[in-house]
Amino acid sequence: MGNRLTAERVRGDVDVLSRAGLDLDEFLGEASAAVRRAVPWEAACVATHDPASLLLTSGRKYGALAETDSQDVLFANIEYGGQERSSFRHLAIADRSAIGMHESMPDYVDESLRMNQLIKPIFGFGDEARVLFKDTLGMWGGMALFRDHNDPKFAADDVEFLGSLSGSFARGVRAGVLARLAEPEQLAPTGRSASCGPAVIIVDATDEVTQISLGAEERLAEFRSAPHLIDPMGIVFTLVAAARHSLSTPGAGLPRGRVRAASGHWLLLHAAPLASRNGVTGDVVITIEEARPPEIVELVVAAFDLTARERDVTRLVLQGVDTKEIATTLHVSAYTVQDHLKSIFDKAGVRSRRDLISRVYFDQYAPRLGSVVGPTGGYLE
Repeated sequence: MGNRLTAERVRGDVDVLSRAGLDLDEFLGEASAAVRRAVPWEAACVATHDPASLLLTSGRKYGALAETDSQDVLFANIEYGGQERSSFRHLAIADRSAIGMHESMPDYVDESLRMNQLIKPIFGFGDEARVLFKDTLGMWGGMALFRDHNDPKFAADDVEFLGSLSGSFARGVRAGVLARLAEPEQLAPTGRSASCGPAVIIVDATDEVTQISLGAEERLAEFRSAPHLIDPMGIVFTLVAAARHSLSTPGAGLPRGRVRAASGHWLLLHAAPLASRNGVTGDVVITIEEARPPEIVELVVAAFDLTARERDVTRLVLQGVDTKEIATTLHVSAYTVQDHLKSIFDKAGVRSRRDLISRVYFDQYAPRLGSVVGPTGGYLE
């Protein structure tokens, strides 16, 4: 790592960026570039995750990996196949904030499928460091940094510094997912709105897309709004790998993730393994549909960066409970509730209970109120 003065400046820059109200593309692009001044890297992959499921919801590639999507299927199968002990999911469960593969897991490097099937032989990198974007509410994303095989490995001070950025990155991602208000959707060139119903993709056991519904490509196009974003199918294949892994994991639920599209609308992605009558397995069906308010309320409220007590108050406000009843329920005074509400309104960027409810529930629906609702519950225009 560079000198301590540079490190402190970078830490301060990332903190300022995380509080600047930038959208995801701006924040992650500028923050990852800032990190490079303190911890040099040859390439970087920066992802966001659904904190509830830990599934990938977007990915960005910089440096030597920019616009390199040919290995996304292999990455998905390794990262979400369940065997890789240095996957973001495993690291989150282990409560790690950052690692360097050679520094933090020296005995595992030779066993790592990602390092030995992808990072070293295909990309030619010699080491990888990972930092998780975590706060008390969960993991909001992560960043993988790579160095050439001729460069020094990530050292202990590199890993410590990256770990110190975990909370700032989490804050920036939380703010970024709320930075763009939903806009009215445009009709697809076919004349069919992408929001008129679920989009369906079927992937076979050899990772080939065998069937795709009308409107699915329009849905996928909503995931790619900036040059550094990964191919949307990269997100799909992480769901495919997670769905297959769920078959061998007792009690595992089917994978699902909430994604905010370029339009500002929330989409729900979920996957399920298929089985034929002859017992052949491996096929997976992926469904992409517009998320409904109950499916995103928890995520949106979490993104406001509220305290635990403020979240309690917000939940009651969203249920229509008045101030006096909130005070009784939480065993506090009405004045305390009012103080909490003021703080909540400031963090959510609203001025009243009504505005708060609208921000949480109707952000993506208000631009289309009055439009025709289709049989699946989605707007037709």
